[in-house]
Amino acid sequence: GGYGDGGMGGMGGYYAPAGTPPRLPGFPEAPTNSVDNYRGGELARLSKSDAMTKGRGLSRSLNEALTGDRFGSFAENKFTTSRENPLSTFSIDVDTASYAKCRQLLIEQNRLPPVDAVRIEEFINYFKYEYAGPVGDDPFAAHLAAATCPWNPNHQIVRIALQAEKLATEDRPAANIVFLLDVSGSMSSANKLPLVKDSIRMMVRQLRADDRIAMVVYAGAAGCVLESTPGDRQGEILAALDRLEAGGSTNGGQGIQLAYELAGRHFIAGGVNRVVLCTDGDFNVGATSTGALVSMVEEQAARQKVFLTVLGFGSGNTNDAMMEQISNNGNGVYGFVDNQREAHRQMVSQLAGNLVTVAKDVKIQVEFNPTQVAAYRLLGYDNRVMANEDFNNDAKDAGEIGAGHRVTAMYEIVPVGVASSATRPVVDPLRYQPATDAVEDSAVSSDVEPSAQRPVGAPASEVAGELLAVKLRYKQPEGTESKLLLFPLEDKASEFEQADRDFRWAASMVQFGMLLRNSRFKGQSTWEQLIEQAQSAAGIAPGPDYTEALSMIRTAQRLGR
Repeated sequence: GGYGDGGMGGMGGYYAPAGTPPRLPGFPEAPTNSVDNYRGGELARLSKSDAMTKGRGLSRSLNEALTGDRFGSFAENKFTTSRENPLSTFSIDVDTASYAKCRQLLIEQNRLPPVDAVRIEEFINYFKYEYAGPVGDDPFAAHLAAATCPWNPNHQIVRIALQAEKLATEDRPAANIVFLLDVSGSMSSANKLPLVKDSIRMMVRQLRADDRIAMVVYAGAAGCVLESTPGDRQGEILAALDRLEAGGSTNGGQGIQLAYELAGRHFIAGGVNRVVLCTDGDFNVGATSTGALVSMVEEQAARQKVFLTVLGFGSGNTNDAMMEQISNNGNGVYGFVDNQREAHRQMVSQLAGNLVTVAKDVKIQVEFNPTQVAAYRLLGYDNRVMANEDFNNDAKDAGEIGAGHRVTAMYEIVPVGVASSATRPVVDPLRYQPATDAVEDSAVSSDVEPSAQRPVGAPASEVAGELLAVKLRYKQPEGTESKLLLFPLEDKASEFEQADRDFRWAASMVQFGMLLRNSRFKGQSTWEQLIEQAQSAAGIAPGPDYTEALSMIRTAQRLGR
């Protein structure tokens, strides 16, 4: 329920009589005006929207204490003026865990997700978009488009989309997979270890004779329960899986080391080499700090040349913050499995993309034309932003893209001549001396692949009509040097209603995320407007993913966000 009927909306279903401060084990008596007695005090005097924001903003520790779920905090990207800061650099991200976790909270638990659970780029990238694949030798194609902004009609939305080359199942290279399975006591509930086992059974049916699978478990101590076994010996694999039971405390660090050692021992040159970690992230013995685990995964990934998939399971005690960080730093992807359908999605329908990396350390750098764009804001990717100088630095890690995967990023831009608070300078221009020139990009035309549409540093007359130019850097899966691609976008923004369905749906997912976060950048967004817009984009015969998303939006509207 909401705050007005004695409930703590989004707080794990905890209820207290009106005016009674909730008491939690180990928590001190709540002082006046603390989050613990907002229910009957200051919170009751706020508007519903303000109450949700204030209650959420002050309740991270309360939410964690009630549910055990831990989410990393981050600040939203802000508007930046292109005259002062023409470059925007970020790492791609194909994770989808945030969307699936928020689906679980909304649909299964009938409660709003904490603000920090909502990562907008993962809402966008959960969906399949009909982008054309690459032509030639490049591992992916880029598609750029612009349209008016539905939540601020004076602004525009720019879409940058990448589509990786698709791979038929029979063309998938041989795979060397090591499952690292959390069998600690916290994994005993039905949507944890039992769902992990069901998920692996689905994948085992897809294995070939030239594939190999091993299983390492950890709970207090780590051990190998299945040595690397050919994929056609499914009886042995399933028998080992059936013997797994949950119990004990968790030492994830030991398990990570053992899993990577096994993967390295059976390394397949030119094949798929991947550790798949299935856990709720509730590490409580051994190397438990996120920093220590991140360092361990980074070191193992670099030494063994092995990629990582992190799959989160369950509700309660899910350490989303840790799982996202170790996947980001271990050449990995992060998904969340909340039901059988999502298990099938991860282990069967998207198996090739989840296993086979076609490009790694993929970075995007956008240069905005200050004669066309007054200000810009990257929508999502808030914790994937990179320093501009890291774009050309091949030592800096970035995201991976798998076979058939697609990545979509969106910017909200303020055209030159539009009055907007986003274009107000932080510091007014100097009166007595000129501003410092922007640092020139170090890329040279000879560094650009032949597929690029124009050289870097083209004459001003040739680029005057461009909104922006997108530069991409990527490495081959086993490469150490990056390649550079360049794609400009001409100033041709369409009306939003005329934009293609994929564009309109992706923008709707941005709005969904902003409304869930009650973002200060949501503009004219309302639940009613979003539902109408998303229904239009989904079409008259939407597939199950779209129908489910519309149900999530309506649930969030009903819960009062």
